[in-house]
Amino acid sequence: MKKIFLIISILLLLLISFIISYRYLGFKNNTKNPDGENNNDTIINNDNSNYTSVEDIQLKKAKELLSNMTLEEKVGQMFLIRCNRITALEDINKYKVAGFILFDENIQEESKESLSAKIKSYQENSSINMIIAIDEEGGIVNRLSWYPEFRAVPFYSPQDLYNEGGYPLIISDTKEKAELLTSIGINMNLAPVCDISTDPNDYIYPRTFGKNAEETATYVKTVVETMKENKIGSTLKHFPGYGSNLDTHSGISVDNRSYDNFVNNDFIPFKSGIDAGADSILVSHNIISSIDENLPASLSKNVHDIIRNNLGFNGVIMTDDLQMSAIKEYIGEVNSAIFAVNAGNDLIISSDYNIQIPTVIEAVKNGDIKEEVIDSAVLRVLKLKLNLGII
Repeated sequence: MKKIFLIISILLLLLISFIISYRYLGFKNNTKNPDGENNNDTIINNDNSNYTSVEDIQLKKAKELLSNMTLEEKVGQMFLIRCNRITALEDINKYKVAGFILFDENIQEESKESLSAKIKSYQENSSINMIIAIDEEGGIVNRLSWYPEFRAVPFYSPQDLYNEGGYPLIISDTKEKAELLTSIGINMNLAPVCDISTDPNDYIYPRTFGKNAEETATYVKTVVETMKENKIGSTLKHFPGYGSNLDTHSGISVDNRSYDNFVNNDFIPFKSGIDAGADSILVSHNIISSIDENLPASLSKNVHDIIRNNLGFNGVIMTDDLQMSAIKEYIGEVNSAIFAVNAGNDLIISSDYNIQIPTVIEAVKNGDIKEEVIDSAVLRVLKLKLNLGII
């Protein structure tokens, strides 16, 4: 009898130990990892005890924010505007913009402390926290690091970095860049450049990795992953690939290459960046005759459909600045914003925002733009802000 009682007791102890271990391990598997993120991207939903993905939670938050916004606020969230240091606070209050891009005039007379304080004041005055973006590509396109107050020497170009130290130097440079920018309050770098060029005579060549599609794809993947690890927004540019085209800052450029050429070459680095988790894609103003012979890529629905349907990108698509001559000469600064929204852009980079924002609002009211198009775009912008911890 004592033996049977002992065996039953042991079995009960084993059963209790198993239940406790199961519950403990089940809980442990859903606690946060050392980076503060939930394992397997799941969290417990307290309402019904189901597991819900972080993406679903953030989508729900974005939809809640969207549902409480006026038309004017929604349109404002589609504009990433050149920061006018004189009217910045007024522009925030008047236009409710998604964010600012900083240029030399915003930096040249500042220190780290004063620029940080200025950016902080922008965020405090915005009802929805802002994207603060910059072009810090390295090489000939730097904004911040030109000035010794921010860095002893400007950041090197991708080609120079690779030639000096290969991918380890590219990774450490990208990390340093992210740390510098985020320490000041800048949360998005409009980089990396995904364009392919091996010809020093090309306009875009100095800004590129200077190698073929596969090697450029590896570079892009490396940079995007490092930016993601260091919690700064990334932008793949300039879709669908510059090639040997002219500078669209100064005029219209037509690209007559075949569509297969893009698929088998130019798209490859962009796809690599998408797969690495890039936050956004910036579309150029080149006219790509094999895709749309009538409109610049930034204003072409055909081009945007390729990004969504062929490349499978679900993040934010943005235009290059609509003030550039390729757009102003071709369609003008007023109607270009309407074309940009209807093409499928989520963000419009604008220097003429005081004209273009009211134009888009009016276009929605008179039916030239459907409000559901605005809603879809703003939802992506809000999700990007949530993903980056901006809101």
